[in-house]
Amino acid sequence: MADYDNHHHNHQVVSKETAFQALNTIIQLHFEKTLEKKRAIDLQKKELHKLFQIFFIFLSLIFLAQTNSSSRLQCRHCWIPIILLSMAHLIFYVSVAQTLRCINGFKYQRRCHKLTLGLATEKLREMKIRLMSSGNEFDGVVGDEEFEIHYQEPPESYFGKFKRNWALHFGFLILIYAFMVSSSVVLLCF
Repeated sequence: MADYDNHHHNHQVVSKETAFQALNTIIQLHFEKTLEKKRAIDLQKKELHKLFQIFFIFLSLIFLAQTNSSSRLQCRHCWIPIILLSMAHLIFYVSVAQTLRCINGFKYQRRCHKLTLGLATEKLREMKIRLMSSGNEFDGVVGDEEFEIHYQEPPESYFGKFKRNWALHFGFLILIYAFMVSSSVVLLCF
């Protein structure tokens, strides 16, 4: 049992080629993951733009219907378009919130992969510099801790960017809602 414990607590040594290959594999993996997350972000952004387009078309149709039928509808009927607008906004808010959550999740994962990629690249560069500075007198082995790369996560301050993005979208939507409700009341009651 003592041999087993000693064997697993000692640092293992591997050849420099194995270390280079391991670091290159890590770099390739995180580079591919970074590109994959970028494509997922772009796809979600297209979905978000499509949601905005559909929503604004709906709002313009409601607004157009109000302006064309203001003679038939009275002020007491303004609750109908306001309820329609409220329901549309609620559905739209939920859809935007879900899409933004996906975008922010992909951005966070992409950032983690980029940080890990940067760390792996830096370790590979350091190993190559050490090899070149030793003039090929490098002993050909490295400790496994030399090329062990842990998954990196951004600092807590990174989340502030997501909160600002969400606040900006939410403020914009509230402004649109206030404008549509007030214009409905003005068109139908005055």
